[in-house]
Amino acid sequence: MFLNPFEYHRAGSPQEALDLLNRHEGAKLIAGGHSLLPLMKQQLAQPTALIDIGRLAELSGVEKQGDSLRIGALTCHAELASSGMLATHCPILAEAAAKVADPQVRNKGTLGGNIAHADPASDLPAVLVATGATLDLMSPQGVRQVRAVDFFVGLLETDLAENELITAIHVPVLGQGSGSCYLKAEHPASGYAVCGAAVVVELGADGNAAAIRLSFNGLATTPVQCFPVVGALTGTDLADEAIDTAVNSLLSVEDPLGDIYASGEYRVQLAKVYCRRALKIARDRARG
Repeated sequence: MFLNPFEYHRAGSPQEALDLLNRHEGAKLIAGGHSLLPLMKQQLAQPTALIDIGRLAELSGVEKQGDSLRIGALTCHAELASSGMLATHCPILAEAAAKVADPQVRNKGTLGGNIAHADPASDLPAVLVATGATLDLMSPQGVRQVRAVDFFVGLLETDLAENELITAIHVPVLGQGSGSCYLKAEHPASGYAVCGAAVVVELGADGNAAAIRLSFNGLATTPVQCFPVVGALTGTDLADEAIDTAVNSLLSVEDPLGDIYASGEYRVQLAKVYCRRALKIARDRARG
């Protein structure tokens, strides 16, 4: 399918990218292009101009800043998957990035582009919600921070304004006594998650669960958290039977997504299976 005509501009800095966005009504940012170009080919997006930010080195890389990791928005999935910094301090993000699509996508697709697209079947939004990540959004007025859980607001819809650019993602360091896991049932053709479960467990000095965070993709238009399960398991020793009982009886999703490949009811059942498995793996990793 042919693309509609558009202008192409390569930004030399984040500020120039914002200036170009302001100058060209209907323009879109592009980095790896794995989210935007398919939409353009399907006529679902028809930008008047593309502003290429893919070569802005200052928006890439992973570095530790105190009790968190700062990840540049243009860091590609392959770099996340192979990052020693992430493997040490936030292994669930590296684990999820290694499961994104295929090698071609992982070597070109970026973290910022992935979350700006906000596909409900994408791997990384649910992981960012489970880890308690925050995002830096840059505009002509400055930089504002928004929690990942507040950033995803609907189907392919986010809190990102038309004149804003995602510059960085901040992920809390998972310290000693923490364990995490991301598992998914993968669509065999696209690699997207039919359903995925992201779990972070923090154990207290007594060995019981001091904090648990759950987030699922593929079930609804935005990442789904399950507070009843968290409430039932927090403070317990996370025995297998307790996990099975809590997940089987308390995990539910109102009006889950369904399609010709998997019904909503089937996805909920998948969520229970993968939640149980991910909780037990995260628990064991937390115990060391």
